[in-house]
Amino acid sequence: MNKYESVMIVTPTMNDKQQKEIENKYTKLINENGKVESFENLGKKKLAYEIRKYKEGFYMTFNFESEASFISELERQYRIDDDVIKFIVVRRED
Repeated sequence: MNKYESVMIVTPTMNDKQQKEIENKYTKLINENGKVESFENLGKKKLAYEIRKYKEGFYMTFNFESEASFISELERQYRIDDDVIKFIVVRRED
């Protein structure tokens, strides 16, 4: 199993409950295919440039372990989720 870090930016119009639902959704998905080591909600931040007409977004970070084959499925889930406006998944060297 490899270690990964995933940062996603979700729409700034979400309330606390909706943010928690997003966190739980992706924590569950990752845990089904690996193990979440940590999660951090970095809060609302100004974007460097406008994305889908949003100037701000909530940043969320997952550190997790999984097989390399799972990453394409995780990215597919991010792409079809309307609340996720930007994301990146990188492999960590530990």
